Amino acid sequence: MNINPKRSNRIFNKLSFSIILVLPVLLYLVPLDWLNKQHTICLFKNIFGIDCYGCGITRAVLSGLHLNFEDAINYNIMVIIVLPLLIYIWIRKTMSLYNKTST
Repeated sequence: MNINPKRSNRIFNKLSFSIILVLPVLLYLVPLDWLNKQHTICLFKNIFGIDCYGCGITRAVLSGLHLNFEDAINYNIMVIIVLPLLIYIWIRKTMSLYNKTST
């Protein structure tokens, strides 16, 4: 059985494109109430009892995806930088994978 590397690469690119495309929808479906009730996994906060610079960024990004920007900024002010960067990276990766799958 001879495996064509071009074909397997194309299948991998299509699968990657599908996953990247669906990822924001899956993140949107994560309920914020459930996330707020979870215990923090931040090692810095668990040891020293104070927030680090990254504390709350997951909740802030998810709040931003839900278009609740006031809560997002209250969770972590760095969401002003992080969320647009994540959106930019997602668009670039989606476009790159789309170009690979269409050729």
